[in-house]
Amino acid sequence: MGAALHIIEPCGFVLDDKKLARVAMDYGSQVQITRHTGWQAFTMFISKIADARLILLSTRADKIYTDVAYRGDDFLLFGRESAGVPPEVHEAADLRVTIPMRTGARSLNVVNAASMVVGEARRQQGWK
Repeated sequence: MGAALHIIEPCGFVLDDKKLARVAMDYGSQVQITRHTGWQAFTMFISKIADARLILLSTRADKIYTDVAYRGDDFLLFGRESAGVPPEVHEAADLRVTIPMRTGARSLNVVNAASMVVGEARRQQGWK
């Protein structure tokens, strides 16, 4: 979808170059991937980007992801499926959004959730 991927270590699973290549299939060369050694390194990176917003996908959010006006300088944060993100990450987010779920359902897996939210953000931006 034309979005860059930022991986903030430690990742909740092993994500080495071989696994990335397998998951990315033929599209790996089309994705800009940046690895950050931790949360502090990531926040230092985005502090240099004017108007960058951190938008966290969370089951504890009240705002539905389709009710947000996304911008090109937004960073969409997705945590671990089992535990979400640490409290300091949750608190640092400028905005928290959720995907409405059927009663009794916990959440979608991170790939499906990311596809939905990134797709909506890209749609709003005219798929550029």
